[in-house]
Order: sequence, then structure tokens, then C-alpha cells
Amino acid sequence: MLLRAARSLTANPSDAEDLLQTALTKTYVAWERIEDHRALDGYVRRALLNTRTSQWRKRKVDEFACDEVPERETVPGPDPAEQQSLHDAMWRAVLKLPDRQRAMVVLRYYEDLSEAQTAEVLGVSIGTVKSAVSRALGKLRQDPELTLVR
Repeated sequence: MLLRAARSLTANPSDAEDLLQTALTKTYVAWERIEDHRALDGYVRRALLNTRTSQWRKRKVDEFACDEVPERETVPGPDPAEQQSLHDAMWRAVLKLPDRQRAMVVLRYYEDLSEAQTAEVLGVSIGTVKSAVSRALGKLRQDPELTLVR
């Protein structure tokens, strides 16, 4: 809900995540000063808005006058519908994996943790992570829903 509010204040999903993280950090720092903890939702929303307003005021705008407007090269990008379809198919395939392999794949590739970090989080050895991820990737390669990707 808070991320959705942050996304409505920014144009970029990454900026929205940064904005929310900053607002939550400000809330944590001010925790002792907040009298009514039942009103935290409103406090964080206000912190979101105030932080975004501050960012907007501080932004640096570089404008350069020129005689001609440069033409942009239009390189056709990937089709958003295909990208979403691929994303959905990949996630369905990941959900088919056994719990332990799924956890390791999610930590390694979705959360972008290293093998050592993944091993530490799950309380296993690095070798276990390597072999389980290797088996999981093999299963994903064999998934019939993902054969169109290759």
C-alpha cells in the first residue's frame, strides 16, 4: 500500500522504492517522537510526500539552448506484452520447483544475493547452494512452458 503511494508520487518504480525506503528510515529515526503509533500509516505517508517535495525542490535542471532540436534514434525495444508473458511464465516455472530449490533461486536471482550470502541466509554450505541452484536451473530449462524462450 505504501509502495503504491510512493509510485503515484514518482514516474519510475526504482525511484518509488528509494522514496519509500527513505520515508521508512525517517520514520524509524523519529520513532521516539511519534506519540500515537496507531497513526504510523499517516506519518509514513506524510514522510513520503515531504521527502518527494524536498527531492523535487533540490533537483537540478540542465537546459541548453540550441538552434536545432536533435532527432532521437528510435530503436525498437522489446514488446511489453511479450516481456510480461515471459516474466509470468518464468515465475510459474519457479513456483513449480521444490521449496528449497525455489528459495535458493529466488535469493540468488530475484534478490541478487551471492552464493555465500544465500548459504548464510539458509544455513547451508556454499556447495549445497551451488548444486541445488544448478539442479533447479536444469529443471527450469526442461520446463515445457519456457521452451519458446530458447
